[in-house]
Amino acid sequence: MILIAGPCVLESRDNVMRIAESLKKYHEDCTKDFYFKASFDKANRTSLDSFRGPGIDEGLKMLQEVKEQFGYKLLTDVHDYTQPQAVAEVVDVLQIPAFLCRQTDLLVASAKTGAIVNIKKGQFLAPQAMEHSVKKVLKTRGFEGEASYENAQKYGVWLTERGSTFGYGNLVVDMRGLKQMREFAPVIFDATHSVQQPASGGATSGGDSALVPYLARGAAAVGVDGFFFETHFDPSIALSDGPNMIELNKLDSLIKQIDAIRSIVE
Repeated sequence: MILIAGPCVLESRDNVMRIAESLKKYHEDCTKDFYFKASFDKANRTSLDSFRGPGIDEGLKMLQEVKEQFGYKLLTDVHDYTQPQAVAEVVDVLQIPAFLCRQTDLLVASAKTGAIVNIKKGQFLAPQAMEHSVKKVLKTRGFEGEASYENAQKYGVWLTERGSTFGYGNLVVDMRGLKQMREFAPVIFDATHSVQQPASGGATSGGDSALVPYLARGAAAVGVDGFFFETHFDPSIALSDGPNMIELNKLDSLIKQIDAIRSIVE
């Protein structure tokens, strides 16, 4: 099982290293393919005044330190076509933010690196539409055939579900989409962003982290390749996405539940 976990954004070095230290058990678990996640820049914050992160130069230094100290594989976001080459020298997975999932230049630049490309499904797209984003990466990497689970896996392309826009300030996950997208790529379920309530907190996004376990267990029952959890030792002080994060001390019991469900389904 792919497991992606970490803070939404790179905060202070002490906070980042504390969170990374708490995730060691998953790196050491032979049943998990673990990736530490944190963003060096949150370029799509609701307000201009919101904390965005340390930036690419300082952020990559922090991520490199995490890699060297803990041996983790890393995942982080890229936001424009100038970033992937430098970022891929440090991280193992380049994540395409949901709002940018159709940006051809960004997808092509990411595909030209040796990193896995994890494309988050746009909140505004039907699951089937993501096949075209997958094909952009596959074609750039020299594969001219149809997108399929096997081909995407071979050429290093993942899709991540994080909910769809519904009404005002809310997201809804259609579990059918997990099955539909898995026809043409490995699928990760982003359980924490799926409970986000965009811009519902005025100048920030809200969320309801109490719903994370329910959606995660549902995705495990449907069948996915992995899970994405933004986590923090104290979500109330997190500098981004705190309302939808899961506390570190609650993560282990949820992952055990997911493992149990997966063992039944498989």
